[in-house]
Amino acid sequence: MGCGKSKHDFGNENCVCQVVRAINDLQKAVEAEECEPCTSCFNEPLGSLVSPTNADTRVFILKTADGTPFHAFFFEEGCPHACVSIYFRVEEVFDNCCATLRVLMPGTQSGNTFTPVNLLDGSSKGDKCCIHLSEVCNVNAFQPTNDCVTVDLSCFCAIQCVADVDLGICD
Repeated sequence: MGCGKSKHDFGNENCVCQVVRAINDLQKAVEAEECEPCTSCFNEPLGSLVSPTNADTRVFILKTADGTPFHAFFFEEGCPHACVSIYFRVEEVFDNCCATLRVLMPGTQSGNTFTPVNLLDGSSKGDKCCIHLSEVCNVNAFQPTNDCVTVDLSCFCAIQCVADVDLGICD
């Protein structure tokens, strides 16, 4: 199956769009129940990827046609490096499969200390243009940013759910 094209008809939507819609519905179910654990991305319930007791977010990565992770910038005070992330939380799905995604700051968590992880690789031609894939393996925590990006979900070929986390969105 290619980007939005398939031998199988998914009701004129691509599978990435369907998964993001499902994640959005799942997160809304948590919000509707005042952040109680909900039952229902196709892995149920929210919290089942990594089991916090009150997960309010399913973290995911979108991939382009060549398999590279889609990335977006965020602007946070105290970010010690280029603030780029490949991790997102769906905020809204609308119109013809467009979505507003919150950019999540990747980091590591040790006790109560969150340390941002720099995902940019400065080794390619001296500029910092590429995602440093080995750094992706170091990410084990996320923080919400105030930055969002609006995307056309039909432009992506794959989605990978990473973790269920409690970002305090419902607080």
